[in-house]
Amino acid sequence: MRPRFHDYDGRLSIGLDIGGTKIAAGVVDAEGHVVERVPVVPSPADQAATLKAVSVLVEGLHSRHPGIAAVGVGAAGLVHWPEGRIRTAPNNAYRDVPLRHLLEESTGLPTVVDNDANAACWAEYRMGNSAAYMAFVTVGTGVGGGLVLADRLFRGRTGIAMEIGHMIVDPHGSERCGCGTIGCLEPLASGRALGRYGSAAAAAEPDGMLATLAGGPDRVTGETVSAAARAGDPAACAQLERLGHWLGIGAATLVNLFDIELVVIGGGVAEVGDLLLAPIRSSFSRFVTAAAHRELPDIEPARLGPEAGWIGAALLALDHHKEGHHKEGPAGGA
Repeated sequence: MRPRFHDYDGRLSIGLDIGGTKIAAGVVDAEGHVVERVPVVPSPADQAATLKAVSVLVEGLHSRHPGIAAVGVGAAGLVHWPEGRIRTAPNNAYRDVPLRHLLEESTGLPTVVDNDANAACWAEYRMGNSAAYMAFVTVGTGVGGGLVLADRLFRGRTGIAMEIGHMIVDPHGSERCGCGTIGCLEPLASGRALGRYGSAAAAAEPDGMLATLAGGPDRVTGETVSAAARAGDPAACAQLERLGHWLGIGAATLVNLFDIELVVIGGGVAEVGDLLLAPIRSSFSRFVTAAAHRELPDIEPARLGPEAGWIGAALLALDHHKEGHHKEGPAGGA
């Protein structure tokens, strides 16, 4: 049974999603209903400017909603839980930033800082897809994920579990991940990978739809491939099938390890729907252990879209900072 989340007496929370290119923010109530959302702002290029931008957003929202009870942040990168220290982030300027401490100090509000995929996973669990044992895989520029076990968000010993994009699936391959390792899922199954596959396909067919839409093979992106696939281009559909093959292997590995009952696929690339989900399901059924002798989990699309990160962060803040439970707790807790 899912736990009940109905005991917050109308409290509000600020949520922020700090990504590599943009910062999204807003206010939600304890049921996840959006009270206010602010326009997305570009992520600044340096650490000090990023911290300033976050502080300005929090101050503005707090001034308009004085009943704010907590602040939640979902940030790309390795986040130490529950300390809320961002160790490193591949696409952001910050390094070793005690963001939770800095925000609590500047706002006076209890704050949580977690990985952005964890935050999005929690939003899907609370507001979208309901399962006590579920995995969330987000496919965008990179590949990330979160995991709910027995209705609790699983973070591992220090908060950096579920780096799904760095699951080793092809150690004898040729694609080197941004982390420096060969064999990671991310360079084989991300939006960047889709763009790379599409560029090669367009170069092999310079008069085809992919090259035409992009204005040349060297300008093909993952978005180009998705648009061409929606238009029925066989070459583009083949690249999504290639992406789905690897994602299916990743999903099968998660199910083999954790015996989960639901896999949710989100992120910008997943917006193509069954063009990606169908090959994921097909590959998953090939690689999951004992497929004929177990009840296989559903593989479903995410429901909350690009707002899941900041909504989930806001909900995590309220869930973590209940009355009498705002002190640091175990890494495995919600």
